[in-house]
Amino acid sequence: MPQKEAIIFDIQKYTVHDGPGIRTAVFFKGCPMRCPWCSNPESINPKPQVGVYDSSCIGLDKCGRCLHACPYQEENVLTVLDGKVVGIDRSKCRGCLCCAKACPNSTLKIFGKKYSVQELVKIIMEDRSYYEQSGGGVTLSGGDPLLQWEFVRDFLAVCQRYGIHTCVESELLCNLEVVEAILPYTDLILTDIKHMNSTLHKQMTGAPNERILENIRFIVESGTPTVIRTPLIPGYNDTDENIHATSRFVAEKLSNRIRQYQILPFRHLGEEKYKALGLPYTVKDINPKREEYEPNVRRIAREMCAYGVPCVAGSNVKYDCAK
Repeated sequence: MPQKEAIIFDIQKYTVHDGPGIRTAVFFKGCPMRCPWCSNPESINPKPQVGVYDSSCIGLDKCGRCLHACPYQEENVLTVLDGKVVGIDRSKCRGCLCCAKACPNSTLKIFGKKYSVQELVKIIMEDRSYYEQSGGGVTLSGGDPLLQWEFVRDFLAVCQRYGIHTCVESELLCNLEVVEAILPYTDLILTDIKHMNSTLHKQMTGAPNERILENIRFIVESGTPTVIRTPLIPGYNDTDENIHATSRFVAEKLSNRIRQYQILPFRHLGEEKYKALGLPYTVKDINPKREEYEPNVRRIAREMCAYGVPCVAGSNVKYDCAK
């Protein structure tokens, strides 16, 4: 039976970084990988979650609605300090979301909401004129939308019928059958190569890379326009050995038949969300010197260009390989 609803944690309008033109980006919950530098930690868990922003709590003496709403508070699910809610005991929380639904401000925020295909299409269609004028469309991201691939397939099919450009951003850590199901309705694929060494890839992300690379080869051979990215993480994947191995893969296995290769600079993003979800932010100590790191990003882009790879530094600014 087709998937009737999807769990989505954010919808961003008027984006310009993930595909051509002005776009609406839809972020799906759930990811099969565990990249420590992920800027969307709220995307990892496939279920709705509650984030705690304790600086917004006005105090139990003035409110206390969350404690009264929690059906399990006798187990001290909500953590209270100095009369304010400062956290959630995730080992005790059942995920009923009652506390967040009762919160009158932004102290307790729900990450994840169910949408039907029809509801999501209605939102996308509100900006159809912008897509038509700019050559834009809709980009499905996450997390990884292909964890909810049946919904994605059905949604993309509707977009295609309306003539809306579709883009799917995925880790591609999925069975080939999933890729085959969504490709007929997808105008552009965005994906990553995080490391060419499968053992190191698994150490970094929690998963090996063989299936990812095979899916990339299949997509490129199908003729579907593809953009590949590498988030350049100092001390993880920025070695010359890995860069040259990546370049050889794109040049030899893909025959450089991709739309673009993007080297993405590392940025500290999402740290506040890690705290809100009670998760450790393990890349906090990675602080490359900008005056050294950014020229290195451009150098790597030039080196990949030398293999014939259509490589740029960044996601929206082209880099002149001749310089």
